[in-house]
Amino acid sequence: MIIRKAQIEELSKVLLRAFEDEMVLHLAEFSPALFNVIKEDQLRVVIRFGIKQADEYGFNFRGPIRLYLELMLLFGSHFDTDPQYPWAGEILKDQDSAPQMQRAERLYEKTLDYQEKVSGSNASNTHKALEGLLITARDSAKFPSNGFDESVIHNEMKRVFPQKAKYIGKDGLTALIHEGKTEAEKYDFPTFRGKAMIVVLMFAFGHGCTDDPLYPWISRTLNDEQIIDPKAREKRLEKKAVTWLEHVLDNARKGG
Repeated sequence: MIIRKAQIEELSKVLLRAFEDEMVLHLAEFSPALFNVIKEDQLRVVIRFGIKQADEYGFNFRGPIRLYLELMLLFGSHFDTDPQYPWAGEILKDQDSAPQMQRAERLYEKTLDYQEKVSGSNASNTHKALEGLLITARDSAKFPSNGFDESVIHNEMKRVFPQKAKYIGKDGLTALIHEGKTEAEKYDFPTFRGKAMIVVLMFAFGHGCTDDPLYPWISRTLNDEQIIDPKAREKRLEKKAVTWLEHVLDNARKGG
């Protein structure tokens, strides 16, 4: 029997779809609170994006790809270039000296270390940080109205999530603040609060959160052509952040 190229390509599509279906079930169980907010269709977008990204680093076995997708849910879809997790990019890029299974094992070990020191038992520290972030998002007087004071944002990140701030260190936090400020300036955010909000969102959801399929509400708000006034865009993003955090925390409290 001769199997033609077209048949092989069709078989590959079937296998890929089966793997995608499997990952939907797995990731829904891995992070039920997040899944209950973004739902299946958007999770499939995330999975397809993650499979392509994983392949860029030579991850094409089932186990390493699944791990890569799990890390996206933990750290954001662009964790591979995030200054908060420099160890991830270093391991992923080390393709010449280590095969994918070995690099996946190193990523897994580093993630366990992070979860022990930062996330806490049953992600208790992470949930507390999200609650703190919700309080910050609701407090319209939290940040000064003018200027850009890095120390204020440093202190807020330390207050909201002290374990993570300590783990990342001053250099990582400073790099993240600079990225956030630059990103906010793309959208002409006029206030310090607006710029600080972008930084804090990056701190919570990853440095690429403004273009992350896990958090489509951020990119949709930032790129909504119907919003002309930058200050109105700030306010809309703030409102969306509050709504999203409320939904996630409510799902987490219900155990879903």
